[in-house]
Amino acid sequence: MDWFNLETLWFALIAVLFIGYFVLEGFDFGVGILTKVVAKDDTDRRVVINTIGPVWDGNEVWVLTAGGAMFAAFPLWYATVFSSFYLPLFLILVGLIVRGVAFEFRGKRTDDRWRWWWDQAIFYGSVLPALLWGVAFANFVQGIPITDNGVFVGTLFDLLSPYALLGGVASLLMFTLHGAMYLALKTEDGGEIQQRAQTLAQWLSMVVVVGVIAFLGWTYLNALALGDTGVVPGIIPVSAMAAAIAAALLIRERLHGWAFAATTAMIALVVLTLFLNLYPRLLVSSFGPAYDITISNAKASDLTLTIMSWAALVFVPIVVAYQSWSYWVFRHRVSRDSVEAPADTPLQVVDRRLAQARARKRQGEQEGS
Repeated sequence: MDWFNLETLWFALIAVLFIGYFVLEGFDFGVGILTKVVAKDDTDRRVVINTIGPVWDGNEVWVLTAGGAMFAAFPLWYATVFSSFYLPLFLILVGLIVRGVAFEFRGKRTDDRWRWWWDQAIFYGSVLPALLWGVAFANFVQGIPITDNGVFVGTLFDLLSPYALLGGVASLLMFTLHGAMYLALKTEDGGEIQQRAQTLAQWLSMVVVVGVIAFLGWTYLNALALGDTGVVPGIIPVSAMAAAIAAALLIRERLHGWAFAATTAMIALVVLTLFLNLYPRLLVSSFGPAYDITISNAKASDLTLTIMSWAALVFVPIVVAYQSWSYWVFRHRVSRDSVEAPADTPLQVVDRRLAQARARKRQGEQEGS
């Protein structure tokens, strides 16, 4: 197959978009999950949530762009995925919506019951996508029952094979560890939240190492059964395992910045392994290679791909530059002090200034008398 063509380019670009999404949204999911673990009171939970408050919605842009690219570049792939994985993707969407609403509405009232319900929404709205994305991508590689033109003839249980469930557990573990390292970087140095995140990450990192090695090892066995082992350069999955091990060692040494870089590399390399395992396919059929969806039989017209390429060349750098700038602006750590004294509303500012004016007037009258 010719490697230098538009369909290969867009397969690679979609892979990059999903890698970016899982790396960035991965720590969002992890932070949302850890609100139940590292936060001991409402102020702690506000600190944890505020670490991702300025960036979580921007991180979701990556999956929207990836979905749009799938629709425009490979419409058959898009149609098959969204029909075959209808329920899992629906649950992912519900989780993302509920979590996003929770971020916005949690602070609207100070009632404990009100905030408790939104805390549940943040937790479960993070767990569901973190688990189900792994299940979905594991199925992409293992194969699902599709026939001619991507018609899905299976049931929900066909998507819940042991390998797919292992993929879901692996993604959940990786994102949770990634979120713990993000909290260690974004909360007060030496503070209680950072210490709890460190303690959790130390034992969780060992579980992640086992999960990543097990998942990638099973992925290799699946590829071996299909005769696909030559597609994935061995250095990539081995590097993913090495990154998981390095993360565990760096966490133990409390080198949080390097550990976060290692969890980033681990997630990126695991997702890259899956995409390389797929190429040149987009979705594997469990009925045999004749029914696989590939970049050749699912691609849009060359004109469409050409127009998309020029648009991506212009707009992707703008998006990356803007998001990089937003991370730089909100790079500072979040502490309990920064959330315990919320900014006054305009009405409170007016009331305070009037009270100060009255106090100065009374003081003047007393001095005059």
